[in-house]
Amino acid sequence: MAFLEHVNLTVPDPEATAARLQRLFGWQTRWQGGSIYGGRSVHVGTKDQYLALYRGQGAQGGPPDSYTTAGELNHLAVVVDDLDATEARVKAEGIETHSHADYEPGRRFYFRDPDGVEYEIVSYT
Repeated sequence: MAFLEHVNLTVPDPEATAARLQRLFGWQTRWQGGSIYGGRSVHVGTKDQYLALYRGQGAQGGPPDSYTTAGELNHLAVVVDDLDATEARVKAEGIETHSHADYEPGRRFYFRDPDGVEYEIVSYT
């Protein structure tokens, strides 16, 4: 069986993004150090799955390129046990939530983080 191990995102400040995701989701830094093209990466998540947060040497932005453009995807979905507690932590970071929905079999909301990445937060409990 296959499973998703990680997603690599280009962000302006990998350490700041990792710290925010740790506060929101209780994740841990798995690894950090030098990376491709003279960049820097921080891997944050669980022992089985993580986000690789990447910053290159040059400026962020410009023409679409997965190693220079922040947020080149629709959204990332994160499953949590307590949707309301997670939303409270997101709001405490000064981030607005939107697109709340209850559906079978769960509930969800979305937010866009300071890096421009949209997250869908879902709970099936």
